[in-house]
Amino acid sequence: MNLTQRIITILMVIMGTMMTRFLPFLIFRQNKPTPKYIQTLGKILPSAALGMLAVYSFKDVSFVTGNHGLPEMISFIFIIILHYWKKNMLVSIAGGTICYMMLVQLVF
Repeated sequence: MNLTQRIITILMVIMGTMMTRFLPFLIFRQNKPTPKYIQTLGKILPSAALGMLAVYSFKDVSFVTGNHGLPEMISFIFIIILHYWKKNMLVSIAGGTICYMMLVQLVF
């Protein structure tokens, strides 16, 4: 990429980020109620994204060779327990990641 293409790319990324940040505030004003379908999406999409992340994380795990998927399954169970205990998605994701990395680096 030459300098002009780099500048254009950076400006497009800035514009895309600004649009995704500011557009909801322009479309959904404070003096009007948020539509029901947007409220429903706000409730459903975080869980759907986490479910998709779980499917993606397990797609290449081999349960018949190597560690037989033990680090992944132990971390998955740890995430479930941690989430039911703390009820915080960020804590669950961080805890599961730390658990998995410790298992892979120190145990398996």
